Amino acid sequence: MKEKLKGHSAMFTANFLWGIMSPISKSIFLTGFISAFSLTNMRMVGAAVFFWIASLFMPRESVTKRDLLLLFVASLFGITLNQGFFVVGISYTTPIDASVVASLTPIITMILAAFIQKEPMTGKKVIGVFMGLSGALMLILNGASAKGGSGALSSDRVMGDLFCLIAEISFAIYYVAFKDLINRYKPVTLMKWMFLFASICCLPIGGVDVMHIPFEKLGSTVYLDLFFVIFGATFLSYMLVSVGQKRLRPTVVSMYNYIQPIVASLLAVWWGMDSFDMMKGFAILLVFLGVYVVTTSKSRAQLEAELALKAAQENRDANDKGNW
Repeated sequence: MKEKLKGHSAMFTANFLWGIMSPISKSIFLTGFISAFSLTNMRMVGAAVFFWIASLFMPRESVTKRDLLLLFVASLFGITLNQGFFVVGISYTTPIDASVVASLTPIITMILAAFIQKEPMTGKKVIGVFMGLSGALMLILNGASAKGGSGALSSDRVMGDLFCLIAEISFAIYYVAFKDLINRYKPVTLMKWMFLFASICCLPIGGVDVMHIPFEKLGSTVYLDLFFVIFGATFLSYMLVSVGQKRLRPTVVSMYNYIQPIVASLLAVWWGMDSFDMMKGFAILLVFLGVYVVTTSKSRAQLEAELALKAAQENRDANDKGNW
């Protein structure tokens, strides 16, 4: 129970930081000096540096050549493809569309977990996922209507939505397919290699953009924002995600994705950009109820244990009748 509590705390904190990152990133882009693609490259390289520095203060953990190859593939799905497609997608579509597509991650994860890990898709789990989805969509679409809608549909926007969907599928695959690998190593060991591989993949493409940023023109506020995005919303968040993945099932991990629109909505209220009403309160309640329902749904191991217990009981009953 204590280990699961650590997992829930880690996932809540990681998604809380990601929720804060959204408005902070927008303030960085408004300077006109840093593009979304440049910021993505800075996140990857910056996090890699932080993880390798952190590894110097921890016992050395050797990684097999086979697992290094698996970590490279994991970095493609969990970082490179996820971040790359999302950044390109958001440049073609609207933030509202991107948020709606992102809210599909738990559903995609639940389906993948059923096929890859043979996790049962129980009625309780399905209800919980859709409760969370309903709450998240209420918050997102309410924000869209408050801003006057999200605009007319176009081919560029459809392409952007598709890229965002690929990004979410990629991250869902990372949640599900690499759980055994993640269980074998400490979070810092995992992340230092994954972010190193991601940096190697992305620097040849985006490194030039970063080199052309006029860093001397950036104010202290922008530097503080960059530090939060790189250290808090990348280094800390990804380390916490690996802590959560070790202790929780993939669908439960992905359910915390619904925390992000809650944080964004509450920040908007805090900053006077929006107001709190009954609908927001109900939407937030739906999200937390959905997370709770999925968390308390039975895993494959629990269902198998129950079936084994039931079979043993039936055998005992049959033997008792035979003896009688």
